[in-house]
Amino acid sequence: MTLEEIRENIDRLDGRIVKLLNDRMEQALLAGRLKDQIEDSERERQVLERLRGRATDLIHPGFVARVYGDIMEESKTLQQKKRKLGAFQGEHGAYSEVAARAWDPELIPMPCPEFTDLFTGVEEGLYDFGLVPVENTLGGPVGPVNDLLIGTELRVAGAVELPVRHCLLAPPGADHRGIRRVYSHPQALAQCRRFLARNKLEPVRYHDTAGAARMIADKRPGGAAAIGSALCAGLYDLEILKEGIEDHERNLTRFLVLSREDNREAGEKCSILFSTAHKAGTLFRVLEVFARQGLNLTRIESVPEEPGTYAFFLDFVGSIQDPPVRKAIEAIKGITTRFKLLGCYLEKRVS
Repeated sequence: MTLEEIRENIDRLDGRIVKLLNDRMEQALLAGRLKDQIEDSERERQVLERLRGRATDLIHPGFVARVYGDIMEESKTLQQKKRKLGAFQGEHGAYSEVAARAWDPELIPMPCPEFTDLFTGVEEGLYDFGLVPVENTLGGPVGPVNDLLIGTELRVAGAVELPVRHCLLAPPGADHRGIRRVYSHPQALAQCRRFLARNKLEPVRYHDTAGAARMIADKRPGGAAAIGSALCAGLYDLEILKEGIEDHERNLTRFLVLSREDNREAGEKCSILFSTAHKAGTLFRVLEVFARQGLNLTRIESVPEEPGTYAFFLDFVGSIQDPPVRKAIEAIKGITTRFKLLGCYLEKRVS
């Protein structure tokens, strides 16, 4: 083994240590939401005592105590700042995290394994907001999210329209001519089908884009790359071999920002959820209300609830303070079997 190889190993280990420190700080922020007070000297004593016992010939117990003393002090400092937490589904580097950062750069993005974890976490107050994708211009509606929106009491506090720009990612110094396999989420692979075929690259399915990028960075399989966001490159120390490899230029994903509270701003767009009687013409009557009030519809999706019954998601331009919007809502309440105003909010469009 050469000195250069040893230094490369050290660089990779340093990256993992920083990633683990970030993960630990995230857990500290969540713990701060559940504690009555920040200071807990008994808990700190137990942690330090346990870690001292795990010291080795290379790591002195006193060194462990100093390092973790600093870590715990930094954890308490973060807890005191009471930063807003924004949950997203997936791993760091996911496009949902890109949307969260675009919506509010001061928000702390917090990864969740599943959409159900995100919804539950926001409902219970563990997170302040949750960002979820609801539709993509190429892939259509995101079914699991719409299913969860039917049963939740969460409100829509904002929205983000994000251009999805896929990047081909590989470890630094990798020979791009030797790449034969590309890992990513099936939808990302489908959106880059022409690029992959043109370059004779084998698509390999992975559970998500950011997870594929992290795997390539950690395991460095020979002849392999990942498709993911530019954010992934920075987070996992990967090189962007080519950016904008998606087949269609207009590849947009729309995200909703969920909260337990109503949006306090005037808003420019509204989202509603409703069900109608299973009779001919009932949906037409609802749409006719919007036409009479001159309101522009931007989205309508139907989601099956039970055999023969559907819930409808509908978005339209306008503010709840506008008289035509208030008239439309009152009229629709009278001709639907269920009605819920999900929220009136501002939508951010990322260029």
